[in-house]
Amino acid sequence: MSGLISVDEALGLLAAHTPVLEHENVATEDAQGRMLAADLHARVSRPPAPVSAMDGYAVRLEDVRAAGTKLNVIGEAPAGAPFPGKVGQGEAVRIFTGGELPAGADHIVIQEDADRDGDTLNCREAYSETQFVRAKGLDFEEGALILETGTRLGAAELAIAAAANLATLEVTRRPRVGILANGNELKPPGSELGPGEIVNSNPPALAALIRNWGGEPVDLGTASDTLEDIQAKICAAKDIDIFLPVGGASVGDHDLMRPAFAAEGFVPVFEKIAVRPGKPTWFSKSAHALVLGLPGNPASALVCAHLFLQPLITGRRLRHIKAKLSAPLSSNGPREHYMRSEAWIDETGSLTTTPAANQDSSLITPFLSGNALVRRNANSPALKAGELVDLVLMKPLV
Repeated sequence: MSGLISVDEALGLLAAHTPVLEHENVATEDAQGRMLAADLHARVSRPPAPVSAMDGYAVRLEDVRAAGTKLNVIGEAPAGAPFPGKVGQGEAVRIFTGGELPAGADHIVIQEDADRDGDTLNCREAYSETQFVRAKGLDFEEGALILETGTRLGAAELAIAAAANLATLEVTRRPRVGILANGNELKPPGSELGPGEIVNSNPPALAALIRNWGGEPVDLGTASDTLEDIQAKICAAKDIDIFLPVGGASVGDHDLMRPAFAAEGFVPVFEKIAVRPGKPTWFSKSAHALVLGLPGNPASALVCAHLFLQPLITGRRLRHIKAKLSAPLSSNGPREHYMRSEAWIDETGSLTTTPAANQDSSLITPFLSGNALVRRNANSPALKAGELVDLVLMKPLV
C-alpha cells in the first residue's frame, strides 16, 4: 500500500501483522510484564481448608448461641499447625489468624469477646450465625480458571499464580525490537558536541517504552547517512522481530532508511500516515521480520511509538477515554492530531485535561508533566473549555 493513509487504517494493518511468537516456560517470579500463552488453572484451593479470620477460639456455633457459655479449651491451632483432634460439645480450641479450623468447629469466638481462666473459656456474647471463618476456596477453588491467555502479568497476576501453586508459567516470548538510529549529526549522551551535532535521545526513551510494553529492546547502533552503512547494520542484526529505524524517514537526499530496508527485501505495507506529529511513519515486512519506521524528531518518535509501536508489540488496539478540556482549543487542520497533554481527576471527580501550550515536535519536556494524548480528528472545529475530547493515556493516572 502506498500514499497517505488514516490512523485507523494504519492500526488495522499493524494489527494484521502482529508478530506470532513462540511460547516458553519461565519461573513465576521472573514473569513480570510477560504475556500468558495459555489459560491458568489453580492447582490448589485458596484457602485449602476453612481457616480463622481472627485470633480467638474455634467452637461449635450450637454451643455459643447464649451469652455466658463456658467451654473447655482442649488445645490450640496456630497457622501451619492444625489441631489434630475434634471439637466436641462444650469444647474450644485456641486459634490464630490463618489457623485451620479443627474438625467439629464451625465458628470463631474472637478473643475480645471471651475471658479465659486456665482451660475454662467464658463466652460473653451470644451468636446466631457463623462468623470469622474463611471458607475453603473463598478466593478460588482448585481447578478454577484464574487467568486467561493474553493476560499481561503484573503484581496481582503473579500473586494469584503463586497462590495457585504454579511455579512456572507458559508465556509468549518477548518480541525483540531492534532500535536503529540514523544521522551523521547524532552523538551518544555524554559526548563532546561539535558544530551541528546533537545528542541522540531517542534510543533510551524508546527502549524504556519497549520494556514497559513487554518487548526486549536491542540497540543496533547509529547508522551514518549512507545506504551502505544502514544496510550493514540491518544485515548484522540477529533474531530481530521488529526493526525500529528512527529518522531518515522523510523525502530528503539523506533520508535513506526506506530504500535500505527495501534493498534488504522488505516490502512496503504503508508509507505515511495522515497524523500529526508523525506523518513520515512507515511500515514494511519481510518473510522473517517487520519494520516500523519512526520520525527522528523526539516528540514525533515518542508519540508515534505510543500510537503504533505499542499495539504492534502487545497486539492490543489503542483505548480512547473521554475527558473534559480545562481551556479552549482552536480548530484542527487536515491531519488527525495527537496533542501531548496532562490529565487528572478534578475536584468534581471529572477526568480533565490540559494540552501543552507548545506542541513543537522537537520538544521533550512536555512529556515530563504530560501523561496523555488528546486526539483531534481531522478538520475538527474549535472547542470550548468543558467540552469533551478523546484521550489516550501514556501513563497511569495518579
